[in-house]
Amino acid sequence: MTTVATMIPHSRPAIGQADLQAAAEVLGSGQIAQGPRVEQFERDMATFVGVQGGVAVSSGTAALELALRALRIGMGDEVIMPSYVCAAPWLATQRVGAQARLVDIDVNTFNIDPLAARLAVTKKTRAIIVPHLFGLPADLTALERLGIPLIEDCAQTLGVTEQGRRVGTVGRLTVCSFYATKALCTGEGGMVLSNEASLLERITSLREYDGAATLNPSSFNLKLTDLQAALGLSQLGRFSAFQERRAVLAAAYRDTLSSTTAVCPIVPPGRMHGYYRFVIRLSHAQTAPGGLANMISRLEQQGIHCRKPVFRPLHRYLDQPGFPHSDEADRTALSVPLYPDLTDDEVQQIQHSLVQVLS
Repeated sequence: MTTVATMIPHSRPAIGQADLQAAAEVLGSGQIAQGPRVEQFERDMATFVGVQGGVAVSSGTAALELALRALRIGMGDEVIMPSYVCAAPWLATQRVGAQARLVDIDVNTFNIDPLAARLAVTKKTRAIIVPHLFGLPADLTALERLGIPLIEDCAQTLGVTEQGRRVGTVGRLTVCSFYATKALCTGEGGMVLSNEASLLERITSLREYDGAATLNPSSFNLKLTDLQAALGLSQLGRFSAFQERRAVLAAAYRDTLSSTTAVCPIVPPGRMHGYYRFVIRLSHAQTAPGGLANMISRLEQQGIHCRKPVFRPLHRYLDQPGFPHSDEADRTALSVPLYPDLTDDEVQQIQHSLVQVLS
């Protein structure tokens, strides 16, 4: 089989002329560190999400750690999180000295299973980290009933709703990531958002130490720059167009894959999907022999770079048994390229290759 010379990447940032102009203006101003554009980005993101305020930081992982510290979570405390997620929630929990309690997911949505979360609650539980994966909100309504503070992780899901509520407005704290290939990018960066002014003040004092009245040994240097914030503001101004394009692409993929046995993203009643990723589930027959890696290799030979949406579930790193749905997702979930910068020709190539390989 011939390998295609030009590869369609799995992810690609949507950088336009307005983004370039925004960055150039900051460079020309001489104010490139944290300054007025960071403050504006914090205000505009808070308005967009629908909360009182936000604190911009250097990464999504930093946002998670500062959110935990703002809730004064530390040694002896437990934080519930799904196993099927990137390492950031576990790393942040470890850094504050708390214990991560891993739970399984709902394999139909890839999000944390509320029943599994309820069964994991103990007297030591201080928070539940709720990643909204791939653009689909978790079941916030069920998770709220547990009475445990929620930290919503909207790194992959912005601007969508669950039961009519915008994600990011339900938890005590919400974190975002603005990595280069996220739905809204600043290259690197993150933010913590909340309706509680006292939590936002605590996070600000942890983010930086310059200008503080006293020395705080818990303070970091985790600031965002005006250069990054200018890009974020420019992207935020086009975010609705990004969402519209993602919805069009998702509909096209659904139509294409209707002739195959692949399971397209499921959207439960009352939830809206933002399609940060288009993650399909394949049958065991489709991935055998050779597993998912063989399917990824076959698509690469067609010029399409697909990926496992989660590199490895956390329980697999930690050798913990009892996560059948996370294991099922790990064996069968495949992320197909979907981002606003895809050209129509690229979309047609992806559609053609998916039918060829999956039929």
